[in-house]
Amino acid sequence: MMDTQPLYDLAPLAQMLLLGVVIALGPLAWVGWRTRGGAPGGRLQALAVLTLFLTFDLVLFGAFTRLTDSGLGCPDWPGCYGSASPAGARAAIAAAQDAMPTGPVTHGKAWVEMIHRYLATGVGVLIVVLTVAAWVQWRQARRGTGAPPAVSPWWPTFTLVWVCLQGAFGALTVTMKLFPAIVTLHLVGGLVLLALLCAQAVRRTQAVRGVPPAVLAAPLRIGVFVTGALVALQILLGGWVSTNYAVLACTSFPTCQGSWWPVMDFAQGFELWRPLGLLQDGSHVSFAGLTAIHYAHRLMAYAVLLALAWLAWRLHRAAALRVQARWLAGLALLQLATGLSNVVLGWPLLAAVLHTGGAAALVVVLTWAAASSRAARAPLESRPAQIRIRPAAQSVEAPFVPPCLRKSDESFAPSRTPRVSA
Repeated sequence: MMDTQPLYDLAPLAQMLLLGVVIALGPLAWVGWRTRGGAPGGRLQALAVLTLFLTFDLVLFGAFTRLTDSGLGCPDWPGCYGSASPAGARAAIAAAQDAMPTGPVTHGKAWVEMIHRYLATGVGVLIVVLTVAAWVQWRQARRGTGAPPAVSPWWPTFTLVWVCLQGAFGALTVTMKLFPAIVTLHLVGGLVLLALLCAQAVRRTQAVRGVPPAVLAAPLRIGVFVTGALVALQILLGGWVSTNYAVLACTSFPTCQGSWWPVMDFAQGFELWRPLGLLQDGSHVSFAGLTAIHYAHRLMAYAVLLALAWLAWRLHRAAALRVQARWLAGLALLQLATGLSNVVLGWPLLAAVLHTGGAAALVVVLTWAAASSRAARAPLESRPAQIRIRPAAQSVEAPFVPPCLRKSDESFAPSRTPRVSA
């Protein structure tokens, strides 16, 4: 009778949560020490910024985990072969490594995968603290014993729900054996988490510093959101390239396989719900399908780079968000350089991790620009006139004055009573 490994091993879950609390105690202690004697709003602002920074690091480490093929270093969840750490699963890992020395399970890959889970658990605990603190601040403001919160408590609450959803996708990534659609959604979910935390950190920072939102012309602010949508679509395409291992389908630039329009099969390449490397009918994805995945990402990159260049130029000219404009320009160049390096240098690890980090940084900067600005209001003279009509029951009639009693050089005022001599 075969001994099967369960897909979900929840036995070490309590140990994982306890370890997450221990990891989160470090950042919480640092925030408490840095903001000692300060207002609660300042502590929440510092915690929001630090959580954003650690989440960015988590996204980078997640990219490193994926690119080093460590995603299945521990083939169960949330622990590793029923243990809370690879140290307790040495025998099982060694057996899997002996059976397949270059396979997905090795001691090194197991530690990489579990460190990623530890960091994710720590970030989750920090978001729980942010949520609880936001509701406490909101309740104090309702009672009149505290300042009004800079951010609605529903923002961190939704962020907490989202990070729980991310944990579920992380579990499915392992148990569904790197299903491309699940892995791509897990990557995108991490970037959405970055955007949620960034928006809160920006609003809290503005409240602490007393800085009002920058005023942008309405078309320019729309341009920020349109560029953000293009970047989001490009990240989806890039995640699909990475999770299908289609980076090396084209190893030249600007052409692909010596052609401006190589042989491509978009139907195979963008069949979304299928196992890694296979189609729904069980056959393998053709090289033309992988080429279609790669080339769609490359074509979209041209449009995204143009949009980023335009937005950086306009924001710099507007002088309202020049810091964000410089970041956008620099990150666009980084993405171009690392994307080319992935193609012509054979997908080096450093360039691949930096490419994911650049995409995450673009999400942060675009969210920063959107959250720290508002659209300019239309001037009063351009607004439609508002005519107020009094109800008939409240109207007051002016008294009738005979024409002979009116002065020719004065306009009639209803409140003035004419004087008549006897």
